[in-house]
Amino acid sequence: MNELADLYAVDLADAAWRKSSYTANNGNCVEVAHIPGTPGVAVRDSKNVDIPAARASRAAWSAFLTAVADDTLTA
Repeated sequence: MNELADLYAVDLADAAWRKSSYTANNGNCVEVAHIPGTPGVAVRDSKNVDIPAARASRAAWSAFLTAVADDTLTA
């Protein structure tokens, strides 16, 4: 399998979700969890936890956060 397939193969039922530290008090927030047994993270909408979470490697997630913080995120 490839890395992304491995990340999606893991059941997140026991994942330890945590809300973003930038969550406003308006209910619009995301939750992040390390994917157990993998070098990956899962991200989900805290209001729609039944929708499958997006998954990425920790390196990709870190690069995304850096680009957002540096205002260099491009399409």
